[in-house]
Amino acid sequence: MESGFVFLDEVLSGVRWDAKYATWDNFTGTPVDGYEVNRIVGSDALADALLVTKTQAAALGFGLLLWDAYRPQRAVDRFLDWSGQPEDGRTKQRFYPNIDRAEMFTNGYVAPKSGHSRGSAVDLTLYRLDTGDLVAMGGGHDFMDERSHHGARVSGTEASNRSTLCSVMERSGFERYEREWWHYALRDEPYPDTYFDFPIL
Repeated sequence: MESGFVFLDEVLSGVRWDAKYATWDNFTGTPVDGYEVNRIVGSDALADALLVTKTQAAALGFGLLLWDAYRPQRAVDRFLDWSGQPEDGRTKQRFYPNIDRAEMFTNGYVAPKSGHSRGSAVDLTLYRLDTGDLVAMGGGHDFMDERSHHGARVSGTEASNRSTLCSVMERSGFERYEREWWHYALRDEPYPDTYFDFPIL
């Protein structure tokens, strides 16, 4: 593990996680380079901020489910390579039904240089502490469509849940990403110019 980074499950008691890129359940349809285990890594600063988020969410009856945080640069490079391959249709309908693969980058859903690789970004959602059920957000992780944008036309319950997540994140030192309701980045990054590539082992 690179100095200044931690496994978030070790320092955030009660936080759930599902590292999508370590599994087959992602837009590439296969585990992604650099994700050797299903765990979430983040910078110390990210962990500290998420601890504040966790406390604020718990006061409202919610817990956090993390999908991704630190992302090795080799994984981003793999996304770029994958986007140039012929379409096979295996994941298109679920993740990017209205765009082509290459448009993931031109439309801003995937970045060739990502805040994830700087250890400063996190993809997450909320679950109910009383039932364990995920809250309705009007679309899943990495659904690359206007429906995922902040301010999109979703149901009242879904809009309220997105607003709750946004509120606790922004009060914890994060900024939202307008095209993805699940993606937040630290306002004050510890490594603003460094793109790390150590694998998650």
